[in-house]
Amino acid sequence: MRIKVGFGFDVHQLKEGHPFVLGGVNLDHHSGAFGHSDADVLVHAICDALLGAANLRDIGFHFSNTDSRWKGISSLILLKKCVRLLEEKGWTVGNIDAMICLEAPKINPHVPEMKVNIAKAMGISDEDISIKATTNETMGFIGRQEGIVAYAVCLIEKV
Repeated sequence: MRIKVGFGFDVHQLKEGHPFVLGGVNLDHHSGAFGHSDADVLVHAICDALLGAANLRDIGFHFSNTDSRWKGISSLILLKKCVRLLEEKGWTVGNIDAMICLEAPKINPHVPEMKVNIAKAMGISDEDISIKATTNETMGFIGRQEGIVAYAVCLIEKV
């Protein structure tokens, strides 16, 4: 068996009155992530981890923010497409470990639903997905609630 690991990172600006989608869940909050797609920072970090592990470049290469096909699209659709790209190269996903860094809202109540959404998009068990969150202790752009960051690592296996 051959295995590889991948690392992903994403950051998005938070804007007042904008929808906040995280892990495919619409969060009730006064501001939300802004981007070309639905700006799901968690799913974008996972996509980059997967693509990087398989040496398939990055999410921007496959889904450019200048391409109108991806405007407003659910990031879970992009994730499905990333998994398909891996499968075409003979890879399967072992697991995902992700960390979100934001001050608010608290995401702990939403983690189970996020895991189910991501697992469904990837065709794996939600037991193979870990999602954690932390604050930035009110420091920097995250602490001022101007942005959100997500990190993800993955393990992929050659079938």
